[in-house]
Amino acid sequence: MPAKLKVQIRKLSRLIILSAIAAATGCHKTPERIQSPGGDLETLSVQVQAAHSEPELTTEEVVGTVRAKLHATLEARLSGRIEKMPVLLGQSIKVGQLVARLDAGEIRARLEQAQAALEQAEREWNRVSALFDSKTTTRAEYDAADAHRRVAKAAVTEAEVMMGYADVLAPFDGVVTRKWADRGDLAAPGKPLVDIEDPSELQLEADVPEAIASSISQGAQLSIRADPLDRSVIGTVTEIAPAADPNSRTFRVKLDLPTSVPFTNSLPGVSQSAQRGLRSGQFARLVVPIRERPSLRVPASAVLQRGQTEVAFVVANQRAQLRLVKTGKHSGGGEIEILSGLDPGELVVVGGGDLLRDGQSVQVK
Repeated sequence: MPAKLKVQIRKLSRLIILSAIAAATGCHKTPERIQSPGGDLETLSVQVQAAHSEPELTTEEVVGTVRAKLHATLEARLSGRIEKMPVLLGQSIKVGQLVARLDAGEIRARLEQAQAALEQAEREWNRVSALFDSKTTTRAEYDAADAHRRVAKAAVTEAEVMMGYADVLAPFDGVVTRKWADRGDLAAPGKPLVDIEDPSELQLEADVPEAIASSISQGAQLSIRADPLDRSVIGTVTEIAPAADPNSRTFRVKLDLPTSVPFTNSLPGVSQSAQRGLRSGQFARLVVPIRERPSLRVPASAVLQRGQTEVAFVVANQRAQLRLVKTGKHSGGGEIEILSGLDPGELVVVGGGDLLRDGQSVQVK
């Protein structure tokens, strides 16, 4: 073998051995230490406040309907064609005002017939009475004439009453809320003509489930919510059904609403009565108090939004601990209810938490 070739083989072998040693040395290299996310961050100054528990009244809302306390469906008391109906839908009417007039030609004819019979009976009674005074007739004839006269009077009275039924009058001051018939229609007993109600006094009717009906008592004042109102109003319980509906298992409860309620979207220069307030038939909610329960609360600034989750930082051993929390209702005092994730007495960060990281050291102000 040539000497030059031998030298090249020895150099190649030496390179292979050195590469193997280097590879073995690299496999046994000590790894770097992994530090916590907040371990290398600077210490931040934060404000903290203890999470506290307060008793909260648990309530349930029951759907109800606003209705007028005084309402009526007017019907005819005799059959006949409607000759006149001078009221319009939404019109205000006074007590005794004409609502509808029926064509009572048959009743009028009966009244005239009864009046004629009465006139004849009175003439006969006058004649027999004069004869009885002169002792020229018997007592039986006098009694028969008197009875005939009284029957004729009763027939006239009956016809006059029936004639009065031809006019349907308003029983109280109110507003026409529905017309079931109009001029030319045939009216009959049991067939409604118009609905009227008094809008000045309203009440809420709600069917309360039997599970919470025991929480309501006569005379209790409960909160009522409705969209047309600026805020909740207080209603007074006036009626409670003594028995439950066997189909729905609910108790009918009625509450009087205040005579004056706040309106929403008030218009300047326009009276409240001309604006949209609570009206009969509208939807409302009755707030029924059930019981008190402990509610864990923290300032709203302690809860941070991180993506789709809510978090809060708790200070323990001068370090911030990240907690996933579940929130509930907001209170009027700027606090928020914590349903899970925190315990009472824990110090939560309420100021300076936006830049915090889990495990970062903190200094409490």
